[in-house]
Amino acid sequence: MSAAPIGILAGGGPLPAQVAEAIEATGGSVFIVGFQDFVDVARIAHWPHRVVRLAAAGELLTALRTAGCRDIVLIGPVKRPALRDLRPDAEGARIMARIGRALFSGDDGLLGALVRVLGEEGFRIRGAHEFLTRSTGQVGALGQIAPDDQARQDIARGIRVIRALGALDVGQGCVVQDNLVLAVEALEGTDAMLSRCTTLKQPGPGGVLVKTLKPGQERRADMPTIGPSTLDNAAATGLRGVAFEAGATLLTDPEACVARANALGLFLYGIGPDMMRAGLQGE
Repeated sequence: MSAAPIGILAGGGPLPAQVAEAIEATGGSVFIVGFQDFVDVARIAHWPHRVVRLAAAGELLTALRTAGCRDIVLIGPVKRPALRDLRPDAEGARIMARIGRALFSGDDGLLGALVRVLGEEGFRIRGAHEFLTRSTGQVGALGQIAPDDQARQDIARGIRVIRALGALDVGQGCVVQDNLVLAVEALEGTDAMLSRCTTLKQPGPGGVLVKTLKPGQERRADMPTIGPSTLDNAAATGLRGVAFEAGATLLTDPEACVARANALGLFLYGIGPDMMRAGLQGE
C-alpha cells in the first residue's frame, strides 16, 4: 500500500512546486490545494490539485481528506484580505470562530492559530524547510564577496531591530546603513521596503538588507524568503549585500541567488547562531 500523499496548501511563487518536487524526489506523492488569486496554477498543473477560495475551508478540508492527506505543508505568500471580503463557507465560519481573536492579531498570532486548528482537525503540519533542506542556506558567505567590518556591524544592528520589532509582529527584515536604520519591513513586503530605501540611501558605502525569524515565529507557516529578484532589488537600491538567518530562511533558487549576488557585486551571507547571539547582545 502506497504512503498517503502530503498535502500542500499553496500560495504564490515558486516554492509550492519546489516542495512538491522535493517530496517526489524522495519517493513521496503530493496533493496540492492552491489558493485562488494567489497560486500560480501553471506551476502546480503537473500534480493532482484543486484551487479553492481562501475562506472556503470546507472545500479545502474535504479535498485534503478525499485525497487521503494526513501531513500538510503551508507554503507560498498569501496576502490576507479584509474580513469583509472573505465570504467564508459554513466550515470556514466555524474555523474562523475557533481561531477567534487571532483573526485580529498580527500574522504570527493568526498563523499559529491556524496551525493549531489544522492540528485539531487531524492533520500534522510540516515545515517547508523539512523538504527544502538545501534551500535554507549555509552559514557564512555564499558567494565570492564577504561582508567587511562595517557591514557586519550593520548586520548585528539589523538582528537587534528585527528582534525588538518582531516581538510586536512587525516584519522579518530591515535595511541598515552605517548603523542607521533606513527602513523596517511591515505589511508591504521586502521588495516594496527596498523600493522605499532608494531615496533614503545616505552618502558612503551602501547598506545591508537583513532578514531573520521574528521571536516565537511559527516557521511551519511563514519563513523569511529570498529570491534572485531580492538581489536585483537590493542592488538597485544601492545596497552592499543581503544577510539572512541560515537554516531559517528559504532561498527560492540558491544557485541563482549566489550567481546573481556575484554578478551584481553583492555579498549573500548566512547568519549563524554565534553571530545571532552576538548581535542580540550588542557585541
